[in-house]
Amino acid sequence: MSKLLYSVSTPRFHTIHRHSLHLLSTYSLSPLSISSSSSSSISSPLSLSHFLSPPSISFSLISRRDYSVHAFDSDSNSRSTSQLDSQAKLQEQEDTGNGGAPKPEEFPSGEFQFKEFGAWKNFVVKCRMLVAFPWQRVKKGTVLTMKLRGQVSDQFKSRFSQGLSLPQICDNFIKAAYDPRISGVYLHIEPLNCGWGKVEEIRRHILDFRKSGKFVVGYLPACGEKEYYLACACEEVYAPPSAYFRLYGLTVQASFLGGIFEKVGIEPQVERIGKFKSAGDQLTRKSISEENRDMLTTLLDNIYGNWLDTVSVAKGKSKDEVEKFINEGVYQIQRLKDEGWITNINYDDEVISMLKERLGIQKEKKLPMVDYRRYSRVNRWTLGLSGGKERIAVIRASGSISRVRGPLSSPSSGIVAEQLIEKIRSVRESKRYKAAIIRIDSPGGDALASDLMWREIRLLAAEKPVIASMADVAASGGYYMAMGTGTIIAENLTLTGSIGVVTGKFNLGKLYEKIGFNKEIISRGKFAELTAAEQRSFRPEEAELFAKSAQYAYAQFRDKAAYSRSMPVDKMEESAQGRVWTGGDASSRGLIDAIGGMGRAVAIAKQKANIPQEQPVTLVEVSRSSPSLPEILSGIGSTLVGVDRTLKVLLQELTSVEGVQARMDGIIFEKLDESSIGNPIINILKDYLGSL
Repeated sequence: MSKLLYSVSTPRFHTIHRHSLHLLSTYSLSPLSISSSSSSSISSPLSLSHFLSPPSISFSLISRRDYSVHAFDSDSNSRSTSQLDSQAKLQEQEDTGNGGAPKPEEFPSGEFQFKEFGAWKNFVVKCRMLVAFPWQRVKKGTVLTMKLRGQVSDQFKSRFSQGLSLPQICDNFIKAAYDPRISGVYLHIEPLNCGWGKVEEIRRHILDFRKSGKFVVGYLPACGEKEYYLACACEEVYAPPSAYFRLYGLTVQASFLGGIFEKVGIEPQVERIGKFKSAGDQLTRKSISEENRDMLTTLLDNIYGNWLDTVSVAKGKSKDEVEKFINEGVYQIQRLKDEGWITNINYDDEVISMLKERLGIQKEKKLPMVDYRRYSRVNRWTLGLSGGKERIAVIRASGSISRVRGPLSSPSSGIVAEQLIEKIRSVRESKRYKAAIIRIDSPGGDALASDLMWREIRLLAAEKPVIASMADVAASGGYYMAMGTGTIIAENLTLTGSIGVVTGKFNLGKLYEKIGFNKEIISRGKFAELTAAEQRSFRPEEAELFAKSAQYAYAQFRDKAAYSRSMPVDKMEESAQGRVWTGGDASSRGLIDAIGGMGRAVAIAKQKANIPQEQPVTLVEVSRSSPSLPEILSGIGSTLVGVDRTLKVLLQELTSVEGVQARMDGIIFEKLDESSIGNPIINILKDYLGSL
């Protein structure tokens, strides 16, 4: 969603953070690294963000049909009878067809079950390996090596793309479990730049791989909480004597720009609907509010508590022992070994020598290894893992949400509503697919775009089962999309919800005085200057209209959330007001239906499509994108990609947004989400101040 900021005369809040958890100053504004979707309301001069937060009620206790019409009929925004009838009819189609959501306890677990191939299947697989393409051939006794570090995308990547792909990492684990040529997996785990949802998915696949009886060895040259969370799923964990271990605990930060704006003469005029809508606080306050502190504390407690539980079980220690160890600030590698936190202290070459000895390979010979990128090219068909005749469409939606693609944005940059809608419609119109999974990893964006996609997803759900599977974050606009499906699945630590509204504009009058700039406006129409006159504050009637339009946007979002989740509006209001939830808390409040990853989403899709659980299905990646020219150039070693990325980041930071935004704000989660914690808007302001 990168649009060039081409107008200096009409200042808007500009994009600051397109990943999870960053302040929304332009096209992002919601609490937490959640998502917010931006909706363009003609009557509203809003150009900030409109954030959303999930409801709170046990969905398993509520019949979808009970409140299908009433929940959508808000007293503040009642719809016409024809509109309600249309919505009710669509809801009834979903409920009577495949779109209704069964009770959580009826959902299949989707747990991976490793089953040995029979003699005939083994013979067929060996024959296929003989005729496989050269790049799909692997020597018997090979060790699959994967370096898990840096960013992890939720999208499939082409061979020319840089970085890691979560679906390809998971697919490699599944293929390696059944591949007779793979003897085990050797993981290099280094600092990761992704959220806890993806980390949970990878960890689950490590444990699933171990069911094959093959070894998984982890190597930790640099390690924080997230990396150790993965490593303790391995059978053995090694670290070099000089390894960086930073197991100090987790923190969360909230940034506030009020003081900076005051110094430079900028007055943010913000309408905040929802007491947890901290994005407005970030622009106007100089310190954290009690509501924001309460929300962040709850999120931090959930993630930290989950980390303690998981590590204590994996290492056979009590939670008190784990927490005591963390609080002692241990950094000595020898102590990590002595107290059983790692298996041994070894360099990489020493671990490889041990693996050679384990596999009976002579010292002078090399250990046969295949890396992540090459093994990703091994076809599942070669290993006898191709799916059955029944097909399930997988539509991936990752990144910030925009309605149309900008002229300079790449094919893989964010969610473009008009393009995703085409894919959703193609799945709805095709008879090839028995069900669909919408995989969401988005902090939100344009609210109008989110609403348009919500509608198309509901139409799809009226025709065939549709499951939403959440990755790191599916909040605000991301949650808006998920609401259109029949069933929502999230990881325990997915960030979701954020149902609330924040919108506003900047008054630059004092700044203009400081720099000697003047602007005169000639207008016709009572509210013509509502967004155009950034050199002054709102007039009373303008402020009233601005506030009403923000309230209207919030009511629209909240009521649709209540309707989609079959919940009374007043009940949804208890969990809305801009609050962000982890997947576990969202489940208990009826915002999602079950905890799990893609495996469980597939199992539920099969259940709703009346496909036997033991029957294999073919997952068709509908939204897989072709490599862009910069990606191809990068893949062959071109240095132009650095220029491309730098320019792209700059343009995204200068993005101007029209209309209401439903996206997450700039809360920074240190070690909760290892993304860059630099705040672009603060950097821009520093540069500006330095130039005065």
